[in-house]
Amino acid sequence: MALIDSYGRKINYLRLSVTDRCNFRCIYCMPEGGVDKVDHHDILSYEELMLLARSVVPLGIEKIRVTGGEPLVRNGIVQFLSDLSKIPGLRQLVLTTNGFLLEELALPLREAGVQRLNISLDSLREDRFREITRVGDLRRVMAGINAAEKAGFPIKINAVAMRGINDDEINEFAALTLDKPFAVRFIEYMPTTKEDGWESRSISGEEILARIKGRFSLQPVVRGEMAGPSRDYKINGAAGTIGVITPLSCHFCSECNRIRVTSKGMAKTCLFSDKEVDLKPLLRAVDMEGLQEILRRIVSEKPGKHIIVEQASERKPFSMSRIGG
Repeated sequence: MALIDSYGRKINYLRLSVTDRCNFRCIYCMPEGGVDKVDHHDILSYEELMLLARSVVPLGIEKIRVTGGEPLVRNGIVQFLSDLSKIPGLRQLVLTTNGFLLEELALPLREAGVQRLNISLDSLREDRFREITRVGDLRRVMAGINAAEKAGFPIKINAVAMRGINDDEINEFAALTLDKPFAVRFIEYMPTTKEDGWESRSISGEEILARIKGRFSLQPVVRGEMAGPSRDYKINGAAGTIGVITPLSCHFCSECNRIRVTSKGMAKTCLFSDKEVDLKPLLRAVDMEGLQEILRRIVSEKPGKHIIVEQASERKPFSMSRIGG
């Protein structure tokens, strides 16, 4: 069975947020004071999250990415991931994290069945890293990356490129791939919070690649099955790869294969759409048949492309931690 939307896209990827809480306050993701506290009853329980996962995999979802906020701050997350990894038919279980808790959790996560990690890292300089995250400790994150390597994880690093903030580190990030088989991906800065003058921070994927090509020779890399939206390259002779994710300058909507569900049980077919459907009533009624029916309908209504630039004035601002990135 497969979930096919009205544009012929096969939807086989679920981004599942388990919490909107985070131990960082990254400038592009959360307000400095954090997000408003959500009542515990409004957050999906692990039992409800498992019911959702068990409902979508038979429909054709083959990959689940667990996100937050920061997923590792939720108590019981390792056991939940272990249970998730045992769902028949689930081919890929991956996790996005800021890396702060990886030093102690990398090995348990690997043993739980998590196959890959995406680690958010926006600066390689301690003072700047703290400015971007407001509270983060770069040394602890780097220790977490080292622990993840030792645990046997393929390492993927995501860096949001921001002009005037960290764009002078683009080639430093690219150089991380020279000796280690890291996948370093640069993400265009997106106007999720609709702050004034956001355009001044934005750097296109083409400019990022041009800067790297000014120092290194790059060759394109063929994407694998169920790969994400990154356009990937390799520095000649390097152990790892470099990628750019370009939701603004060259959107990848025609290849979008995902839906997402927030920690409050709101299903979204597009990160930049205000439209969402509350799955909590069906989850709390343990109505798997009804849940599968509404998920099919949601997929059938998935938009052909986002319009974040064209309709920026009409779209509601949001905190990325609320949505799951």
